[in-house]
Amino acid sequence: MDAGRIGQAFFRWRSYTPIPLLLAALLLARPAWWTMALGYALLVGGELLRVSSVGFASGATRTLQPGVGQLITGGPYSYTRNPLYLGNFLISLGLCLAAWAWMPWMLFVFVAAFALQYGFIVRLEETTLAEKLGAEYSDYLRDVPRWAFRFTPYHPRHPERGNFLAGLRSERRTLQSIAVVTVLLIIRGFVFASWLR
Repeated sequence: MDAGRIGQAFFRWRSYTPIPLLLAALLLARPAWWTMALGYALLVGGELLRVSSVGFASGATRTLQPGVGQLITGGPYSYTRNPLYLGNFLISLGLCLAAWAWMPWMLFVFVAAFALQYGFIVRLEETTLAEKLGAEYSDYLRDVPRWAFRFTPYHPRHPERGNFLAGLRSERRTLQSIAVVTVLLIIRGFVFASWLR
């Protein structure tokens, strides 16, 4: 199987691939109040980054195939090329830290799994965008970091303004999933802790 097909498979199933790691974190959870506070600080930051990113990119973020419309360079996309994926990273890292399961090995497993999956996804997306958008994308690729942040916004920015409320509405399923995991983590960690240890 070539890298393009692997990237397409990871892209298509990206909403489901974290489930085994999440289940392991819940089953092995040993949270404390400080781990929950640290983890959820990262999680909230990651979700705010996702909401802002979706508010600029709109429905293009919910597809099953990497598509090409107009290049999005406004909002968070003017500082980093993959703000949605950085948001995913912070959310997942936050949940790992909140659960405090199998530490520090869980962090190594999470980072390795994230790097593998999103390495293939980003390579596929960059190849697709370069083929379809040409010089416009080459300029963006050259000037905006893949995972780090610029200190100044990229120009030109498109769109100039995002729709935070639309981003929030689009994130409804993600927010519901976070709420369910939070309840399960609290039950596992604090209600049944003495029974399960």
